[in-house]
Amino acid sequence: MIILLQALLIFVIVLLGFNYYSNTQQKKKLLADIKDKWGLPIDRKTNFNLIGRYLAANPGGNDLPEATADDLDLKSVFQYVDRTGSKPGQQYLYKALHTINPQPQHFASLEEKIQHLKQNEDLRRQIQIKLDKLNNDDAYYLSELFSQQHRPLFNPYVETYIKVSVFLVIPLAMLLFFIPNQVYFLIFLAALLANIVIHYITKNKIFSYVHSLPQLLVMYDVGSWIMRTDDAFKNEVVAESLVKLSKLKKSLGLISYQNKTANDPTDITYLLAEWIKIFLLSEPRTFISSIKKINEYADEIKTLYEYVAEIDMAISIQSVRDGLPYYSIPDIADGNEIIVNDLYHPLVKNCVANSITSTNGQGVLITGSNMSGKTTFIRAMAINALLSQTIHTSLTTRYQAPPLNILTSIDMSDNMEENRSYFQAEALSILNIMERSVIDNPVKSLIIIDEIFRGTNTIERIAAAKAVLTHLIRNKNFVFVSTHDLELAKLLGDEYAVFSFEELMGDNRLVFDYKIKAGLLKNKNGIAVLQGLGYPAGVIDDAYQVSKELREKFEL
Repeated sequence: MIILLQALLIFVIVLLGFNYYSNTQQKKKLLADIKDKWGLPIDRKTNFNLIGRYLAANPGGNDLPEATADDLDLKSVFQYVDRTGSKPGQQYLYKALHTINPQPQHFASLEEKIQHLKQNEDLRRQIQIKLDKLNNDDAYYLSELFSQQHRPLFNPYVETYIKVSVFLVIPLAMLLFFIPNQVYFLIFLAALLANIVIHYITKNKIFSYVHSLPQLLVMYDVGSWIMRTDDAFKNEVVAESLVKLSKLKKSLGLISYQNKTANDPTDITYLLAEWIKIFLLSEPRTFISSIKKINEYADEIKTLYEYVAEIDMAISIQSVRDGLPYYSIPDIADGNEIIVNDLYHPLVKNCVANSITSTNGQGVLITGSNMSGKTTFIRAMAINALLSQTIHTSLTTRYQAPPLNILTSIDMSDNMEENRSYFQAEALSILNIMERSVIDNPVKSLIIIDEIFRGTNTIERIAAAKAVLTHLIRNKNFVFVSTHDLELAKLLGDEYAVFSFEELMGDNRLVFDYKIKAGLLKNKNGIAVLQGLGYPAGVIDDAYQVSKELREKFEL
């Protein structure tokens, strides 16, 4: 007997030692991975349906219009800036990029976290290791625990039976063991059949909770660890939430264990556990209790979720900053001027930087040929304004601007399902901008329009564009619009400053420098390209003559 106990003790010690070694190696591998990936975009599969659940269930008061998000290719921008280590952090960052919040107190709190993590690299890495525990896809469902009111799983009669069934089945089983009786057996059999039906009905009802509730226990442990580890992250509201949520720990621990046993239905442990759960109805009883507490503590769950997620987002922001060629902390304050120095687009490799200053009393009209850089520039203006007002990071050496709503009309297309032409889609998009940017709005708008009214004929396009652009700038908005219509510069006069992206001829092809310059495009390289490609001399001469006449007529 002593030898058996000694062997059992040795087995337990070896098992514990192996688990310790395995966990240590896993942490070392994760730490090395964290160091290697720091400052770099993370290449991973992105499920926007799951990532967007927190945003969809918790919309903000100033969410970015969907059309603007599409125009800026915000999903690609998100994939670039997403260096989070947890699913809640990923969801929180995604919502942050869709919610403009230029409040100084918000950024002061966020920047404090970023700087503290920057100065304490070892702490930041240890937090990243902890956050990895919430990198399971099941953690995407955590936000659903506080985003809706959860209904009872069963009607009161079934719920009552579930609560008392254990006091019925166990005594009956013991009674049959000592006193075999047909009546007792039939009652026991009926109760067991009822338990089987309730158990498997319950599985459908609790499907979503099987994902989220075990992760709530993980999030509780991660949040508690961060609170204990560093004084800078202590928070009284979060501490109170943790105290209340501790009442859920027992049932959450049981659910987590039940979830682990269900990972492999062929395992004998799973079969045994399944019969015990049926016999005792432990699974539905546990979830009944837990769901009631979830409704009671929804605010506390949300507080803990956002506490953990914001720290993860702060780490992600610092990783983005460390990987950029340069950045600046935006200066967001009331005023009527935008100053942008050395602006670049984060998704354009080796992007040429540009600078510009603009006021809400004079718009910016940008001319240039296709591929010259004007669309990239105006997109970069909008993305920069967005990142400055969401993750407090500007892709410039200087960004100074007032709080801004961001409205765009860039990517238009025909909508065959709604029988809508390209021009109609563009006209509706610009009408939406006009309705959102009225003069009495307390927050002015940064309006970005690419190739205004390109979907209609020249005369009406220029006439409509002039009227709309005059309206927008008179409402004291910051307006950036690209166009091929040089006539607009003459018609708009001093209402818009004119800038151009030029190109040069080289070896019968256009060479772009992607630098913005004040004034109208002066050269005539479009016709020169045709000449270099071998167009007939008569066509080239005719084109140059008409070009000269038009420029003289419109004083271009």
